[in-house]
Amino acid sequence: MSITRIGETQAKPELTEALRDFLLSIMPMIKSSQGCESVTLYQSQADPTKFTMIEVWDSIESHQASVKNIPPEMLGEIRPLLASAPSGSYYDLVQKE
Repeated sequence: MSITRIGETQAKPELTEALRDFLLSIMPMIKSSQGCESVTLYQSQADPTKFTMIEVWDSIESHQASVKNIPPEMLGEIRPLLASAPSGSYYDLVQKE
């Protein structure tokens, strides 16, 4: 059964476009990771500085291993763009049978 990781980030107001561009730039690396089933990025209508990335994986371990596909220097680029620390959690799909 797949797991979903929902990650949230918030940009400093003057760097919203830069954070959006950064998140879009890492999506191909996430998508090409072993075990990634899908990845989508959303920007809040109420607060455009807030972004939510929804990733579907075959396992938590696959998601955790995928970080190796993003060069460390790229990960360092995100810190100055953020208004607060990113957050994320894993979710199971709840279906009514």
